[in-house]
Amino acid sequence: MEVKANIAEYLPAMAARQPDATAILCPWGRRGGRLSFRELEERSTALARGLAAFGIGRGVRTVLMVPPGLDLFALAFALFKAGAVPVLVDPGIGLPHLKACLANSAPEAFIGVPKAQAARSLLGWARASLRITVTVGRRGWWGGLGIDDVLARGRAAPLRELGASGPDEVAAIVFTSGSTGPPKGVVYRHRNFSAQVEAIREAYAIEPGEINLPTFPLFALFDPALGMTTVVPEMDPTRPARVDPRKIIEPVVEHGVSIMFGSPALLDTVGRWGVAHGIRLPGLRRVISAGAPVAPAILERFQSLLGPGGAIHTPYGATEALPVATISSREILGETRAATACGAGTCVGQPVPSIDAAVIAISDEPVEGWREERRLGVGEIGEIVVSGPQVTREYFNAPRHDALAKITDGDAVRHRMGDVGYLDGQGRLWFCGRASQRVRMAAGTLFTEPCEAVFNTHPQVRRSALVGVGEPGSQLPVLCVELESGVRPWQRRRVRAELLALGACCEATRPITTVLFHPGFPVDIRHNAKIGRRALGAWAAPRVRG
Repeated sequence: MEVKANIAEYLPAMAARQPDATAILCPWGRRGGRLSFRELEERSTALARGLAAFGIGRGVRTVLMVPPGLDLFALAFALFKAGAVPVLVDPGIGLPHLKACLANSAPEAFIGVPKAQAARSLLGWARASLRITVTVGRRGWWGGLGIDDVLARGRAAPLRELGASGPDEVAAIVFTSGSTGPPKGVVYRHRNFSAQVEAIREAYAIEPGEINLPTFPLFALFDPALGMTTVVPEMDPTRPARVDPRKIIEPVVEHGVSIMFGSPALLDTVGRWGVAHGIRLPGLRRVISAGAPVAPAILERFQSLLGPGGAIHTPYGATEALPVATISSREILGETRAATACGAGTCVGQPVPSIDAAVIAISDEPVEGWREERRLGVGEIGEIVVSGPQVTREYFNAPRHDALAKITDGDAVRHRMGDVGYLDGQGRLWFCGRASQRVRMAAGTLFTEPCEAVFNTHPQVRRSALVGVGEPGSQLPVLCVELESGVRPWQRRRVRAELLALGACCEATRPITTVLFHPGFPVDIRHNAKIGRRALGAWAAPRVRG
C-alpha cells in the first residue's frame, strides 16, 4: 500500500480498489445503515464541498461530537478533505474538563448531534470562538445548519478540486482522556496519521477486505484507510466495562468479523460471559486491546474463545504516540507471564519498526535536549522516551506541557511517555507503571506494575493498586485490593494474610505490609481500565492514619 501525504487520500484509493465492498455497517439505530466504499467516498466529498462552502475549510478547527455510525465516518473524512481540523474530545471526561478543552482549542465550528448542540448552547461551550454550527439530526432552538443543508450545498457546488492539506499541516487535535493528569490537546499532522495507518497495517498484517468490530471510536476511523469493513457495535463507547456481551458476540458471528478492538475492561466482561456460556469465535483471528496492561488471566480467558489461529495483541502507546510496541497473547501466556508474576513488570513487546524506544533516568522536570548518553542499559528501570513518524510533536496551546513531555533532538522531537520501564536483552520493552505514580519511600522506590502483578496472582483478587500515602520520599506503600465477586467479608482476614505472604516472597513487594479492600476501583472513562490511583490514595490516607 502506498503511503499517503494526507490521511484523506486513503479513502478514494480504497473506493477505486473495492468500490462495492461495504465500508461501514451500522445495523442498529435511527441513522444506521450501510455505506460502500464508493458511497462513503461520494458522501464525504459532497459533505466536504458543502462544509467548505459554509466556511468550514482549510485550517478551521471544528469540534466533532457525533457517536459512532455512518455520519461520524463520512464527516471525519469530509473534514480531512476540506482541510479543516477536527477537534476530538471524549464526551465522558466530565463537563468541567470538556468546557476547558473546548475553551483551550478555540474552535470556530461545532458539528454535533442534538444532545451535544443543546449542551453546547446551554453551558456556553466555546461561545467566544464559535461562528458556525451543524446539527446531525433534528435541529432545535439553538439554530445553525443541518447536515442535510451541508449535503445539499455540497452536491450543488462546482466540481472543483478540494485543496488538499500537506503532510506537515495540522490534521486534528485529539484530547487525552485526562486519566493521569489534565486533558491535553494532541496536535496530529497528516504525516502522523499516515504513519499510524502504515504502522498498524504492518504490525497486524491487515489486508483490505477484513471486517472489524471497533469498540473505541477513534480507532475505528482508521478502518476505511486500511480497506476494512467497519461493523459498528451497539454500545456506549464511554462505558466498555458495562457492555452487554451479546451485543459484541452476536455481530462478530453474524457478520464474520475477523478483527476486533476492545479495552481490557471490555475483554474481561465479554470473556467472562463467553466462558460461562460456552461461546466459540473461530473466525475472530485478531483481537487488539489497549488502554492499560491486560492481565494474563483476562488474556487466557478470552483466548479460550478464539480458534487455533486466533490471538490477542496488546499494543503499547498513548494518544501522543501510537503504536510504540506490540506483543501477542501467545508470547505473554507462553513466556513473559511467569516473569510478570514474579515482579518483572509487564512485557509490552518489541518496538514497532518505525519507533526508536529509549529508557532514560527518571525526572519530574523538563529535559533539555537529547543526548545518546542519556540511554540507560539493559534491565535498568527508567523513563520511556520514543521517537518516530507517528510520534506527535506538540500539544495545542500548552507550552508548559510541551516543555515537560518533549525533548528536542535536532529537527526531531522525542516524546516522554510518562511511563517507567526497561528494555530487556532481546530488545523488548517492559512497562513498570506511570512515573507520577511511583511510591517513593525513605528506603527506596516502588513501581506500581511489578508490585501489583505479584498480588494479582491470588485467585480471589480481581485487581490491585499500589498507592503511596504521605510525602514523596517518606511515603507508606499501601496495597488497595478489589476482590472477585463472591468473596465474603469474613474471608478478608484470610485473603489479607495470604497476600502479605505472597508479598514477602518477592523482593520488590516485601516493603508492602498494609492492605486495604476497596469495593470498586475508580477507572478512566475512555477504556474503563486505567486505575485512578490518585483517588485511591486519597481514599486510603485517612484509613491508614486513622
